[in-house]
Amino acid sequence: MGRLIYQFHIRLKKIEPPIWRRIQVPDTYNFWGLHIAIQDAMGWLDCHLHSFRFRPKHKRDFIEIGIPGEEWDDHETLPGWETELSLYLHEPGQLLEYEYDFGDGWVHDVLFEGLLVKEKGNKYPKCIGGERACPPEDCGGVPGYYKLLDILNDPVHEDHQDMVAWLKGHLKNYYPYNPDEFSVEKVRFSNPVTRWKKAFLEE
Repeated sequence: MGRLIYQFHIRLKKIEPPIWRRIQVPDTYNFWGLHIAIQDAMGWLDCHLHSFRFRPKHKRDFIEIGIPGEEWDDHETLPGWETELSLYLHEPGQLLEYEYDFGDGWVHDVLFEGLLVKEKGNKYPKCIGGERACPPEDCGGVPGYYKLLDILNDPVHEDHQDMVAWLKGHLKNYYPYNPDEFSVEKVRFSNPVTRWKKAFLEE
């Protein structure tokens, strides 16, 4: 272990032109690590719950991996930090559904493109491609995103100044927001272990 990398193509569903990223993560990663890598590559802030869902080959029931909920939940959610990628990802072409923020409902197609040998001198995880900016957090899902773009494109819209003020005052200053802007070079990945400790151990 530790000499290979998993390559994924991530596309945000129901938005055109497409918002997508291509990333590579170490084969030592679990699903929590993949979650953090997707968050960092897409540009999300990891402020909400998430879940991976997929149906294994020749199985009737789907698997859900994320943050386990209450004991009375109808479907078991496996903890991502205890579930290795190697347990379920074996064949290129496997497709996972990744949902972030169950309120806004950002659903992504995550395509497992294959296992590759690490290139000497490269650091992983790594973003090797992508297009268009991630929607701002808490903008109201796909309908809210399109409404946001309409308002920003209309300087005389009655809500234009309020929307600009909201973007500027956000946890992440999104202003000026350019939906077509994305740079691989600006992607910075955080340590998933550190992020887990911050999320679950710090008060």
